[in-house]
Amino acid sequence: MEFRHTSVLLQETIDALCIRSGGIYVDGTLGGGGHSEQIAARLSGEGRLIGIDQDAAAVEAAGKRLEQFKDHVTIVRSNYGNMAGELKKLGISSVDGVLLDLGVSSYQLDDAERGFTYREDAPLDMRMDQRKALTAREVVNSYSEQDLYRIIRDYGEDRFAKNIAKHIVRERQIQSIETTGELIHIIKAAIPAKVRATGGHPAKRTFQAIRIEVNQELSVLMNSLDMIIDLLNDGGRFCVITFHSLEDRIVKDAFRKAENPCICPPDFPVCVCGRKPKGKVITRKPILPSVRETEDNPRSKSAKLRVFERIII
Repeated sequence: MEFRHTSVLLQETIDALCIRSGGIYVDGTLGGGGHSEQIAARLSGEGRLIGIDQDAAAVEAAGKRLEQFKDHVTIVRSNYGNMAGELKKLGISSVDGVLLDLGVSSYQLDDAERGFTYREDAPLDMRMDQRKALTAREVVNSYSEQDLYRIIRDYGEDRFAKNIAKHIVRERQIQSIETTGELIHIIKAAIPAKVRATGGHPAKRTFQAIRIEVNQELSVLMNSLDMIIDLLNDGGRFCVITFHSLEDRIVKDAFRKAENPCICPPDFPVCVCGRKPKGKVITRKPILPSVRETEDNPRSKSAKLRVFERIII
């Protein structure tokens, strides 16, 4: 299956990065290489792009797409959470811009065998990095009812989380849950018929929650944002595209804290905590896709772009 992913907020992101032809840039979520292709096309001389992705299919597809820019591009199979270490291996200590597009690619969603989709029956997997041991099958069959409830409630923001977790545990006591189709059947049974008839797909939130848990998406994001900001040169830009409120809140809070890290009580006349700002938030409100983009690519509807600029005092 061909690796496909329509790059969301493409022009807006490229504009926000303020690319210099001789700069060093990192696409921490390479995917199909759409954003990277536009970055690489703007590089010359000493300009360099480091593309990082943990998905083997993405690395292969992006490698072919970026072949024409091979003198300026290096591709690494890894998680963006390892960015500092991967750059160090390449002899790079700081960069001029970083992009994270946190969306799941169309290829991952549409390839049923990857187990991300709730639209087809396939083995429960959901690993973005297939070298990892934890799969959706293990989460569904071995996590406690309380942990399943917490994950579906917090990561899926599903108001029926408690009942869904209860149904999963009850069914797996009869036989293990092996496929996405079996899990969907259980989720549907846990949600009132009236809600199933009026809402979106009843499994959407639970599948999102399990995917986030399998790939530790939120913890990686929380643990990476400050590290990435610290990698930026003076004037370097950090662009993050999120697709649900949990991610967006983490990014917004991290950017705000990096801009104003002071923890002194509000009534203190001067700052005594010694924490210095790392830069400024460029996007007070997130940049959203245009109406035309959402019409052309419905999966872009929930996308939000936030931008931070490093300022070294």
